[in-house]
Amino acid sequence: MSLLKSNSIQIGQSGTATNNFTLSVPSSPDGTIKLDRGNAGDPTPTNIFTVDASGAITGATINGGSITRGTAKAYNWNGLTTNKYLDFTDIPSWVKKITVMFNGVSTNGTSFKLVQIGSGSIATANYSSISSITQGTQVGMTGAINTGFVVYSSLVQDLMYGMMVISNITDNIWVSNHTCFNDSTADYVAYGAGSSLTAISSKLDLIRITTVSGNDNFDAGSINIMYEG
Repeated sequence: MSLLKSNSIQIGQSGTATNNFTLSVPSSPDGTIKLDRGNAGDPTPTNIFTVDASGAITGATINGGSITRGTAKAYNWNGLTTNKYLDFTDIPSWVKKITVMFNGVSTNGTSFKLVQIGSGSIATANYSSISSITQGTQVGMTGAINTGFVVYSSLVQDLMYGMMVISNITDNIWVSNHTCFNDSTADYVAYGAGSSLTAISSKLDLIRITTVSGNDNFDAGSINIMYEG
């Protein structure tokens, strides 16, 4: 059995360079591999996709739609410097959809839960969002909230389960919708939607989960996010 070692392999022998393909790694391999259109040695090939050392795929399309890749982070509220909010940072620029997931999340106060987005820093204004409940004897509405995407959850130590989906609609404007079950002495379901109204300054790269007042402390449960391109 023979072993072929090369930093670049050309597939195809067409006289038209763009009919050929190359599979290559950098001259000093770093775990990255590229599939390009063109000939081996072409200084400016047309990149089809790149896979980095973590397995992330960039530049690829399938039937006109981006390949999606999600990641998730979880946090239990022990040992934070502050329990008043939780930030997820370093969200890639290619992200178009973010799902925020709540599992038994509660706070020590009655302020509604709030999800905010940002680019470099959190945007705290220019939203329009609302959340309502209609479950058994529980009927209520948050009213319009302009500081983030709101989720109705107003009883101390409600345990909130569910998710909010935040999607890029155009430029750097984002819209949201959510459905969450609140497990408490009076169980109810919260649902609603919102928009960032105006574009954030650049590509979204961080998400914050907090409360409308910003003063209540999270004291139970975990929160994950998953993102897609």
